[in-house]
This record gives sequence, C-alpha cells and structure tokens, in this order.
Amino acid sequence: MSSHYEAPIREPLVTGEKTYHDISVEVGAPVLGRANKSWYIVFTIALIAFLWGLGCIIYTVSTGIGVWGLNKTIGWAWDITNFVWWVGIGHAGTLISAVLLLFRQKWRMAVNRSAEAMTIFAVVQAGLFPIIHMGRPWLAYWVLPIPNQFGSLWVNFNSPLLWDVFAISTYLSVSLVFWWTGLLPDFAMLRDRTTNEFQKKIYGILSFGWSGRVKDWQRFEEVSLVLAGLATPLVLSVHTIVSFDFATSVVPGWHSTIFPPYFVAGAIFSGFAMVQTLLIIMRKVVNLQDYITLLHIEYMNKVILLTGGIVSVAYITEFFIGWYSGTSYENYTYLSFGAATGPYAWAFWALIVCNFVVPLTLWVKKLRRNILWTFIVALVINIGMWFERFDIIVIDLSKGRTPSSWAMFSPTFVDIGVFIGTIGFFFVLFLLYARTFPVIAQAEVKTILKSSGEYYKNLRAKHGDDVAHHVDNDPTAKEPSANIDDKKDFFGDTSTEKEPGSGHESTVNADALGVTEAQKDRLDAMLARIGTYNPKVESADELQKLNGVGPLLEQHLHQVGIYTYHQVANLTKDDYKLLDEVIENFPIIENRGDWNAQATELKNK
Repeated sequence: MSSHYEAPIREPLVTGEKTYHDISVEVGAPVLGRANKSWYIVFTIALIAFLWGLGCIIYTVSTGIGVWGLNKTIGWAWDITNFVWWVGIGHAGTLISAVLLLFRQKWRMAVNRSAEAMTIFAVVQAGLFPIIHMGRPWLAYWVLPIPNQFGSLWVNFNSPLLWDVFAISTYLSVSLVFWWTGLLPDFAMLRDRTTNEFQKKIYGILSFGWSGRVKDWQRFEEVSLVLAGLATPLVLSVHTIVSFDFATSVVPGWHSTIFPPYFVAGAIFSGFAMVQTLLIIMRKVVNLQDYITLLHIEYMNKVILLTGGIVSVAYITEFFIGWYSGTSYENYTYLSFGAATGPYAWAFWALIVCNFVVPLTLWVKKLRRNILWTFIVALVINIGMWFERFDIIVIDLSKGRTPSSWAMFSPTFVDIGVFIGTIGFFFVLFLLYARTFPVIAQAEVKTILKSSGEYYKNLRAKHGDDVAHHVDNDPTAKEPSANIDDKKDFFGDTSTEKEPGSGHESTVNADALGVTEAQKDRLDAMLARIGTYNPKVESADELQKLNGVGPLLEQHLHQVGIYTYHQVANLTKDDYKLLDEVIENFPIIENRGDWNAQATELKNK
C-alpha cells in the first residue's frame, strides 16, 4: 500500500465503504436502470423550452433578423451576448480535463466527465448564434476555406469572425476526442454489465474493442496525456480569439489590451459556476453523493474564488481606465461612472453584485462547503456573467460618438425565445447524456480508491500502511490468523495442504480479485458448505459449459475456490449474492439460468 499512500489529514475523495464492485454498480445504475420521475419532469421542461426556441429560430430564418430588437446603432446585441456566454461556459471542461490531468489532481476524476460533456454541449449552443446571425444559414459553408464554384471568392482571413470559426471548431474537435477517449473504459463496463443485447452491441461498438488489457491502459494513458497537451493551449487561445472580436475595433470600451486575459479568466469563472450548478443537481438526482463530495465542491469554489479575483481586478482596471482617460467617450463604457448612473444602471449593478459582491461570500469556509449556498452562488455567477457580456456589447454600442446615433436596445420575444431555446437544448442534451453515458469516470475513480477512499484511509489510520489483511467490512468476522498461502500457481493451487488455523482455504486466491478479508472468511464458509477442491485427488471440471461462463469468469471462479460441477450444484442464493460482490460483471440469473440444475446434469454424465 505504500504506492497508494496519502496523508491522513486529507479528506477522502470517495466516501462510504466502497469497493470496486460498488463503483461499477452505482455509476452504471443511472444508465442501465430506469429513469426516475424527476428526470422525466426536467426533461419535459427542457424539451418544451427547446421546441419554443426552435420555433423562434425558424421564424427568424424565414422572416429575417429584423424580427430581433436590433437598430442602426446596435447591430450586435442579444445573439453575440449569448454566443460569448456559451463559449465561456464551455471553458471549464477543458481546464478540468486537460490542465488538472497534467498536474495529476485526483479530485478532477469525479467531475471531469460531466465538465467535458458540458463543454461540448455549450460549444454547440454557441455555434448556433453566428450561423443564425448570418441571416442566410444555408450559406454558412462560405466561411470555410474550401474550393468553391465562384472562382476567385475566398475566405476573408482578416476577419476576427473567421478566427472564431477556426478556434471554436478546433476547440470542439479536440474536446470531443478527449471526452470520447476517456469514455472507452466506461463503455466497456456498460457493455459487460448490461443484459440487453441491443445495448450490449451498441456499447461494444462505442468501446472500440476495449478489453482492459495492460496494453489498452498504456495506450489510454499515452493518448490522454497527448490530448491534454494539445487541449491546454486551447484554454487560453479560444477565448483570447473571441475577445479579439471586440479588442480589434476602435469602439470605446472595446479597444482594450486587457481583454484577452480578462475574457479567459471570465470564461473559466462562468464555466466552473455552470459545472457546480450541474454537478450539485446530478449528485442528488442519480445518488452520487459518495463520489461528488463536499471536498470536490470546495475545490471548485476555490477555483471560482481565484478566477473571480482575476475578473474583479480586470473590472477595477477597466473602471480606472475609463476615469483616467478623461474623455467623454470613455465615460459611458460598460464599466464607468456614466454606466453606473445612466439608463443601463440596472445592468451595471447586476454585473457588480453578481460577479463581485456575491462570490466574496465563498471566502467563508462554512458557506464554501454549504451545498445550497454554493448552488445559489453558481446560479448568480452565471447570471452575472451574462450581464457582463450584455454590458460590454449593448452599453458600449448604445452611445456612439455622435448624438444622432444614440439608441437603446430592447429585446423582442424572438430574442428571448432563441436564448431560452438554447438553454433548453443544452439541458436536453445533458439529460440524454446522463441516461446513456456514465456521469462519473468510474475507471479513473477506481485508481484512487485505495489512496483516497474513506474506507481505506480509515483502515490505514488504524493498521498502518499494510492494510491488505485488516479489512473490517463485517464487524462479526473474525480476524484472520494468517495471510493466504503465498505458494500458489495462477489458479490458486498449492503445493502443500492447508494446516488447521493457518489461514484461508489453500485453493483460494481471492487477493487477485481485490476482495476484503471479511469476504474471504465468507468464501471459506461457503467452501466448507459446498465442498473444497483438492488438486491431488480431483480434476477440475470444464466450467465454461455452464451458461454465461467464459474463460475470464472461469478464472475468477477458480480464484474463489470453485473448480467442480459438484461445488456449483451446491450453491445457494446467498452464495450467488457473495459471488456477485466479489466477481465484477458476474452474470445475473437471466444470463446464467439455473446453474445448479446444469451442474447436476453435467456432473451425472
């Protein structure tokens, strides 16, 4: 256990007495089981919102963008606000997955999967707005550098909007590959656990033939690190390029050198807030409180505090520049005295309260570890970051250099409908993802179970680093007097007979299954009842003739001491429950049938 050492002062990242089998069952349950009533209610609401937004998009395309609340002064407003907001939300997934992977942060493993999914779904929503804003979405392919029928017509590479296309498409493709690669072990787990033949085939295709061999894991680690190295620069580059949409102009309040780092920090700030919002809901709905713990939420809040501090410094800087310039044009930017007292004062103060004042409460540890308050703060930050984008665009454009161009912006029902539709679409995708893909990276969580699991940390505190033979799952179980015999071959056979009181049955090699000492004691009791196998006088039967038994399961049965049809014929319901605990992917009764009858028939032949 020395290789799994972790300081006892650190809080566990996996709470409860969890085994590897428990993780597979609990993570797979939301996918393989039936959806609860809450899921259907939320999905229905999200679907209605999406359909409303889809109707507004169809109305916009068929009528023209004149149905939006735009005017001659404010040609960008609601759509670009939503575009930048959605791109920002998508930032947290790459940060959690790539950057924290490179820094070997264990706490990312329970939250990275949902964050990656959120990234992809958010970028999909962001990509909708520039296409709709074109007015002719059927000509969207014109922005791509592909040969065309117009001869000399080519992409305008000088346009920041084209940079957005390349940056976001690259960001989406890398994030999608990164997400899919991490899902391969989980798809394989679902493939092996499901009893539905259709699901088995689908997850078999999605898992790309994952077998769990050492070579598979070696390649998995290599690809993950390479993709993390590619994705890390994207955390900085994507929203930097988005900020150039504004910083390359001469509009007061936009022409700012602070915009690239400011937008990146703001994106991570809003992205982590959205991750918090989703995870707090998901941990409750699908009963994952033992894997998404208070410690995970506290760590996320600390990142929010850090990025919120950077954003606050940027706010102060922008406010100071607007005042120090001494020009009347700068006195009505999104962060200025003019904005604070002008007709958009409500939007200015919404920004300040949501993004500056409310996050400061997270400095208090009690509030930082409070689930309800964290959820409220995350929602407020998401609202505040939307107002930040709104203020940057609308306030700065509303008061130009000539009084004749001054104008106010008011959204129409179509503007609001399209925005609500994207929110509905986002949650439709996320809810469908939660029903088809594991929301926790179970394979990665298993790698930290012995170092960061509450159960093993308690054992280590009680017995020291060597806890392999001091497991107390069953308080009534006796402490084993000795370790299982070391002189075993692959199937657990020994060269000598077990002496009375020397430990576990000599044919048992359950250490290879990662079972506890209490479970080994129960296996010994089972073998005492069904009979033990003596390789000197008996020969092992071909257990693969039983329904649902393949080479791997036969090996596992040997490891728990079952070699003959006689032993299988004597198994009880409690024995099957025990085997399901200690053997991962043990077949359910529908797949195995009546083993007792099959074994009896084979034994009598």
